[in-house]
Amino acid sequence: MLQIGPYILPNRVALAPMAGVTDLPFRRLCVNMGAGLVVSEMLSARPDLRNSRKTLLRSRHDAEIEPRSVQIAGSDPQMLAEAARYNVAQGAQIIDINMGCPAKKVCRKAAGSALLADEPLVAAILASVVSAVDVPVTLKIRTGASPTAKNAVTIARIAEDAGIAALAVHGRTRACAFRGDVEYDTIARIVASVGIPVFANGDIDSAQKAASVLKYTGAAGVMIGRAAQGRPWLCGQVAHFLETGILLPAPMRARQIAILCEHVSALHDFYGDYLGVRIARKHVSWYLHNAAHSTEHRQRFNQITQPAEQLGYLATLGSHTHSTATNEEIAA
Repeated sequence: MLQIGPYILPNRVALAPMAGVTDLPFRRLCVNMGAGLVVSEMLSARPDLRNSRKTLLRSRHDAEIEPRSVQIAGSDPQMLAEAARYNVAQGAQIIDINMGCPAKKVCRKAAGSALLADEPLVAAILASVVSAVDVPVTLKIRTGASPTAKNAVTIARIAEDAGIAALAVHGRTRACAFRGDVEYDTIARIVASVGIPVFANGDIDSAQKAASVLKYTGAAGVMIGRAAQGRPWLCGQVAHFLETGILLPAPMRARQIAILCEHVSALHDFYGDYLGVRIARKHVSWYLHNAAHSTEHRQRFNQITQPAEQLGYLATLGSHTHSTATNEEIAA
């Protein structure tokens, strides 16, 4: 059983917050296919951005998805505390603090994983946010600022002392971004050092990999990020394997196309025709990544400008798969 504050999660598999990916349509789809926890796209703590179109879209929640976890980012303790209060008033049931993003545009503002280099500021931020709201506060971090400055164990202890309810740790440093191999030794040391639930994160792309990472680190759960792009069923596959030891096959290819159509239609509804069509293109690219003639299909799809035409093109792909349907994944 994995519990965050008063919330008992249905399983040990969380979908990582990813800007530009984990919008409401994708979170809803992943929950329906078995994810135990989903976290919103990162929201800036700046109050002047709250009414921007991007923030308003990222702030939308589905009342049926609980607990509703909202990630906030910033570097000012009081601003983050106010952002936490604001988002709780908007329906957030868990507040997640971003200290894991390695993106330069985030780190240039001394936010995201850049904060890990300033332990006193980390302590001040966590204390401020935890005291500001009555809901659980969680934290996402990396192993440190650089391979020679790994301080995640210290940060984890600071987090536990501040009242953080759960921790997610990506097994790379800020300087590594997404390059090189993930190391899970630091995550294992964190698990041994704190009593709060820890999610292991980083390059977990299969049920077997998730099981081995949990065994190696002793973590309470896993958090899956990029591997779920184009594979909304992955979290559910992993959760079922961890619970039963039985590896569920990927959906049949025709079913995958049906899921993709459902996803693209939801994007059209959520964003409207203009944005929905454009945002659908990257998701379709992920779904079709390893499909036969994928480059040709992506190029053709990217030229389509109307929602109905996008769905029609995908339906054509679906009809082609019926005669040769397998449970091989369209995307790796």
